[in-house]
Amino acid sequence: MSEAPWRTVVRNLRNPKVAVMLMLGFSSGIPLYLVGNTLGFWMRENGIELSTIGFLSWVGLAYSLKFLWAPLVDKVDAPVLGRLLGRRRGWMLLAQVVVAIALTGMAIVQPQVGTWMFAGVALDQLLVFGGLALVVAFASATQDIVIDAWRIESADNDEQQGLLTSTSTLGYRAALLVTDSLILIFASQVGWSLSYEIMALLMLVGVSATAIAREPAASAQPAIAHHAKLYTAQGLFDAVAGPFVAFFRDHGKLALLMLAAISLYRLPDFLLGPMANPFYADLGIAKETVGAVRGSVGLVATIAGIAAAGLCAVRFGFVPTLLAGAVLGPGSNLGFAYLALHGADPGVFSAVMVVDNFCNGFAGVALVGYMSSLTNVGYTATQYALLSSFYALPGKVLKGLSGWSVEQLEAGGRSLLEAYSLFFLGTALVGIPALLLCAWLVVRKPAPRPLSALP
Repeated sequence: MSEAPWRTVVRNLRNPKVAVMLMLGFSSGIPLYLVGNTLGFWMRENGIELSTIGFLSWVGLAYSLKFLWAPLVDKVDAPVLGRLLGRRRGWMLLAQVVVAIALTGMAIVQPQVGTWMFAGVALDQLLVFGGLALVVAFASATQDIVIDAWRIESADNDEQQGLLTSTSTLGYRAALLVTDSLILIFASQVGWSLSYEIMALLMLVGVSATAIAREPAASAQPAIAHHAKLYTAQGLFDAVAGPFVAFFRDHGKLALLMLAAISLYRLPDFLLGPMANPFYADLGIAKETVGAVRGSVGLVATIAGIAAAGLCAVRFGFVPTLLAGAVLGPGSNLGFAYLALHGADPGVFSAVMVVDNFCNGFAGVALVGYMSSLTNVGYTATQYALLSSFYALPGKVLKGLSGWSVEQLEAGGRSLLEAYSLFFLGTALVGIPALLLCAWLVVRKPAPRPLSALP
């Protein structure tokens, strides 16, 4: 007699890997907004132009280009730490320490137009600040590569993989709420610099998780198979091109359709992101109000969206859930367009936050679950990095022009808030191609390879 599904869930919840995954998800989420959306609030309060805020968001391209060094992370141990902790845990710890140090540097330098003295040398302060943000993004992207690989390789079966994915997303979303809401309350009380130093200390959550995690056995397989040939031409080809070849071999003609849908799926959210916090500042909503709403009803809505996506995936499968997220994600952007015209009404703002957090929580789980189902265990880190890079690259490239776009809409004779409203409406319409591609995937009914399958 097979075990009841609810008993399987309860048994998996007692697994130590679930607690570790929750902590690693939190650690993964801490740096993202600190070099992105939240940073925009800090910069706008310091009088930095919208176009500059948009351009600086390009440091987030590190997350989209991580597939370039993912083969190295897949095949080579981290210096010193790799021998002590194993390949996955060694890279995790190194990345977490670098993130914490660079965040502390950002707190010291601060985003201001002027010069900053270092060792008697006058440097452009905003340039130094941007350089430190780039270091945070690069180290954070490296951490994501390894955490995603650890998550996929540590699961014993598909059911546990689904649980670990949801747990990771929950921790990740909790970190986003901390760095997108609580930090605003901190900043209103103690200032931005001390708030960023507190965020650097929170990376200790990830360090603790790395210390208690177990190195997955699967992480040693690529090294055993390829260690002797890694530095040969054939070895390098297999490390870099092998994951891409395997992906197209596994999924055939549907591979291009999958990559296209993934690459456009969260484009509306990426385009809106850099302008959200500057928009609140220009609208006249106090940052402590923004933080309080995000940390209360926003948190509840996020958890509800994550849970709904998990239940939908179990009941209907990854692809129908992906389609539902393609409707909900862009649709939530329309609330921002309305808010820009309505004004700084706390009730309307709260409603917009509830809808946005639910929809983005749902869409995030839908996409992560779908991408995880497409990976090949032999190339876990590289293939997942490839998929997550495709999902983020178009948005990360185009979002750098978001501030410039709002300024151009305003230059057409509109008020600043009218320009914001049109911009947010445009970001919602950008989601239509992804919706059509996901509908096509539903019609074609692709069958992703089982997560437990070997190459």
